[in-house]
Amino acid sequence: MVKGSSFDAIAMPRHIDLGDPAAVRAALPEMVFIEIKSANQARTKAGFTGFFFALTESEIAAAEVLKTRHKVALYNKLTGELLMTSIPEILARAKSMTWQLSVQL
Repeated sequence: MVKGSSFDAIAMPRHIDLGDPAAVRAALPEMVFIEIKSANQARTKAGFTGFFFALTESEIAAAEVLKTRHKVALYNKLTGELLMTSIPEILARAKSMTWQLSVQL
């Protein structure tokens, strides 16, 4: 199951009448779910070297379920650079990882 909080945008290869549930259901296999991570720190270099951000459990789970239909858009607000990548690609190039538990009381 993919939670609505595990992505920010959906790329659709063609026009889909979003008011028609049958059309949405039929187009679902073609949709790409995109998580957007934006950088606005000067320490983020070209290619997003030095970019520090978090991935939530639901984002990782969505990537596992959707496979190639889940992308991460890294966007540098200072330079305008955009890199479309995936969670497996991000994890493969990560220089460090820190795990945390977020709680709400």
